[in-house]
Amino acid sequence: MSFEPLLGRLEALVERAEALLPPAHQEPCWADFVAYRWRRQGERGRLQPIVHPHGIRLDQLHGIDRQKGLIVRNTQQFVQGLPANNVLLWGSRGTGKSSLIKALLNAYAGDGLRLVEVEKHHLVDLPDIVAPLYYRPERFILYCDDLSFEGDDPSYKALKVVLDGSLSAAPENVLVYATSNRRHLLPEYMTENEQARNLGGEIHHGEAVEEKISLSERFGLWLSFYPFNQDEYLAIVHRWLESLGVPAGDPAAITRAALQWALARGSRSGRSAWQFARDWAGRAALGE
Repeated sequence: MSFEPLLGRLEALVERAEALLPPAHQEPCWADFVAYRWRRQGERGRLQPIVHPHGIRLDQLHGIDRQKGLIVRNTQQFVQGLPANNVLLWGSRGTGKSSLIKALLNAYAGDGLRLVEVEKHHLVDLPDIVAPLYYRPERFILYCDDLSFEGDDPSYKALKVVLDGSLSAAPENVLVYATSNRRHLLPEYMTENEQARNLGGEIHHGEAVEEKISLSERFGLWLSFYPFNQDEYLAIVHRWLESLGVPAGDPAAITRAALQWALARGSRSGRSAWQFARDWAGRAALGE
């Protein structure tokens, strides 16, 4: 009896199955890239190099000098192998939270700093993400942008483990820098205040409140970002126009147009200032 037809069918079946599987794990080329993104493929994940990371610089960010000074100092401690904290940047949208983290990479990549972007729904993979980083000489920031959780979201517990460690110690060369619009990362409800109680003059928070605060408290450094006032917004506009090489022109016309731009978007933010500056620079180049 010939088994060749059966073997041929088995080989064809194996080939079809292999085509459905993600590629075998490959170690990133650490020397060639400074930024990575965690990608899931089926049941596996891998660190995907970011070929063209954002090029924003620290000196291009204005109106957030206090926050910049604190996170720069913390990052300097980290890249020098000194004790440093995980950082939570929270507050108003468009005020420079994400840009500040990206600028840190450009400032300290030469000192061994590396950035790993992790999306919220991949936080459950944090143990797998961190495992290959333990014995690397580089210093890694896990960057979680626009982070927030619902009350029943299991991924925030995975984040707790990396922030504080479990039975395994958290890696000495890994920190978490996260941005969020929420100070405590989880939704807060009026009914939770009803769970607070007074015992002999001592206030006891409800268990739901304690659970939410416990996550954000694992970040040793909190940086708060607030909307810019009109003068700060206009100053940021002019700095961006200057960096884009736009001639001074009529200051009154620029001010009027920039305020109208912000009013139309309902926000005097650094993002609005950047978007207006790009629009104005483009129009100026067209001769409008």
